[in-house]
Amino acid sequence: MNMTVDWGAILMGIGWFVLIYMIVVISFYTILLVISLFQLRKTYGLDDWEPYEELMHLHQTKPVSILVPAYNESVGIMATVRSLLSIEYPEYEIIIINDGSTDDSMEKLVETFQLVKIKWVIRQQLKTQSVKGVYQSKLYKHLLVIDKENGGKADALNSGINISNYPYFCTIDGDSVLERTAFLKVMKPIVESDGQVIASGGSIRIANGCEIESGEIVKVGLSRSPIVVMQVIEYLRAFLMGRIGLSRHNLLLIVSGAFGVFSKKWVIDAGGYSHTVGEDMELVVRLHRYVKEQKADKKIVYVPDPVSWTEAPESLKYLRRQRSRWHRGLFESLWIHRRLIFNPKYGSVGMVSMPYFLIIEFLGPIVEMMGYIIMLFSIFLGGIYLEFAILLFLLSVLYGSILSMAAVLMEEWSVRKFPRPSDIGRLFVYSFTETLWYRPLTVIWRCEGILDVLRKKRGWGEMARKGVSK
Repeated sequence: MNMTVDWGAILMGIGWFVLIYMIVVISFYTILLVISLFQLRKTYGLDDWEPYEELMHLHQTKPVSILVPAYNESVGIMATVRSLLSIEYPEYEIIIINDGSTDDSMEKLVETFQLVKIKWVIRQQLKTQSVKGVYQSKLYKHLLVIDKENGGKADALNSGINISNYPYFCTIDGDSVLERTAFLKVMKPIVESDGQVIASGGSIRIANGCEIESGEIVKVGLSRSPIVVMQVIEYLRAFLMGRIGLSRHNLLLIVSGAFGVFSKKWVIDAGGYSHTVGEDMELVVRLHRYVKEQKADKKIVYVPDPVSWTEAPESLKYLRRQRSRWHRGLFESLWIHRRLIFNPKYGSVGMVSMPYFLIIEFLGPIVEMMGYIIMLFSIFLGGIYLEFAILLFLLSVLYGSILSMAAVLMEEWSVRKFPRPSDIGRLFVYSFTETLWYRPLTVIWRCEGILDVLRKKRGWGEMARKGVSK
């Protein structure tokens, strides 16, 4: 019996699967977009200083320990510390954790801030690598530096939690610069919830192209590099659309390690940071899980206005490394907490959030890659296959470029961080081109992240930084 394979039918079958998948994804993101628009409308004007000034003067704020893990951050750490020393907040301490750096980070800190070694009793609430010494600044008594053996970012954060004095802690990356009022804004939902909110995250924006002097944003600008501009658009879409929509119904699974505030008690009870590539997401998922198992009424929220500015990769080499690593981190969080997926015991987190991150965020690049392959083959096959490929392409434009353009419009309509109309215009034009070049690149890199999972690749990989502050 002669059996021939109908490759055309197979191609169309895969094509229909990709088509239906994309329609479902676009529908989900459209719902998130609508929710985000309503939420932004509801909170419009939160950046006015008056309500936060009142909060500060009424002494209603909670003291916060600011944790800054630093490994070979010599280029950016000084600007980060200076920005933290100038923030508008009544009571806080800054704890820099030097995680066994091999550059001159520690020497710079000691010299610039006149650090002296002090005796400090460490409560070993979370297990970490050994601490070589605790230092305090003679200039700023609320500035502490921990010098410890290298153990990775999670280990550094756990060490900072052990030494911290206050009931809430904030995590900041070693190359980040905070806006002066960011803490008042990110702490507002925690203060007003009377303990119901146990974690609050702010927005991360890209500092490349901005003028930063002595750790303070002098002028917001947009980089001339197309790679950086596309990352700006990505961040706008992820934060203004994705996180606002998920936060509205307590579905948020990521509070960025570059800027997030947590209840120390709940984090310690949940076990602290784990040694994964995506330790920030894994902690938030574990907090959701722990809260559900304790049958507690707690929330994890996102506040769109408080901003931390961070340096973005300017080369394809390091951007590729970052995106594949992020995808590995996503898998680790999903795998560790796989029992939550489609588990009604964990409510909307188990039935909506975890499936969303598995089906759309993690497996999405594989389906998109299949779509690109189908479009490529259809060009040679012609006829109905070419028409189908055009339909897939139009959907991918809607999926990528149109949603990105919507995020740029939301930025201009709400927080308005970019003062020059020309910057908004450039963002709008670049977002229209996303599907043509940038989106396929990120799909390839994320698929590489999946291959890295299969190869059991470990570690972060080196990231080159040039610093963003003068």
